[in-house]
Parts: sequence; structure tokens; C-alpha cells
Amino acid sequence: MNKLPKVEMWTDGACTGNPGPGGWAAILRSGRHEKVLTGGERATTNNRMEITAALEGLRALKAPCQVVIYTDSKYLMQGATEWMPNWKARGWKRKGGALLNVDLWQALDIELSKHQVEWVWVQGHAGNPMNERADCLAVSAIPKG
Repeated sequence: MNKLPKVEMWTDGACTGNPGPGGWAAILRSGRHEKVLTGGERATTNNRMEITAALEGLRALKAPCQVVIYTDSKYLMQGATEWMPNWKARGWKRKGGALLNVDLWQALDIELSKHQVEWVWVQGHAGNPMNERADCLAVSAIPKG
């Protein structure tokens, strides 16, 4: 039987312009406990904010956990579950050359190795309450001015 704590995490990234100012959010729940994390950057991309949300959510965990990550980003989910093994085998490069966001992918790889992670893709802007909440938090975290 798996005795690791169970955590559900909803993540989202947002950008005003792409590139442009961006924000990210991660909502973590374990039992009755909830933690909300947000942040932003003045010059970034939506994809960087999507990866950052998952990365920072995982970094917030103090011990190995069973984690279910809900995301509306196919880029994030496919990157973490399908593409990363090939990138690693090629020395963190794509077939066509340089890998965008390699710094974040490498950091995410380290955090993923600490936990048992299941990924769940959810349709964005389709009425899923936790996805909508994560989106609102990410948009609110975009630096103004």
C-alpha cells in the first residue's frame, strides 16, 4: 500500500501578449489543507508560465507525495510525460536543435523525480471550477505597468 501523502494540484499560466507580462498559479490541496501559490514576470511567455506553475507547486511540497496535476496546457503535460525522455537522451535538445525553456524543463524534471505524479488534462475555460480559479489567480498575478 502506498503511504505517501496525496496532493491534488491545479495549475495555470497566463500572459498579456506572448511574449509579454505573465502570471502563474498553483492550487495545492491535501485533505482539508489548501495552499495557493502565484507569481509573475514582466517579460515571459505563456508556456514559461505554464511550466513555472507546475514547478513551483512541486517545489512547495516538503516531502515525497502522490500528486495529481490538473492542467489545461497540452504543452506542459506532453512535455513532462512524452517529450522529456527524448530531450534528456539528446542532451536536452530537440530533434531540430535547441530546446525552448530548457532551464524550466530541467528544474521540473528534478522536482518530478521526487514524487509520484499523475497528469490530468482539463479543457481550459470550460467551466471546471478549479481550473477557472487557477486561471483567475494566474491572470491576477500578471505584473501591471
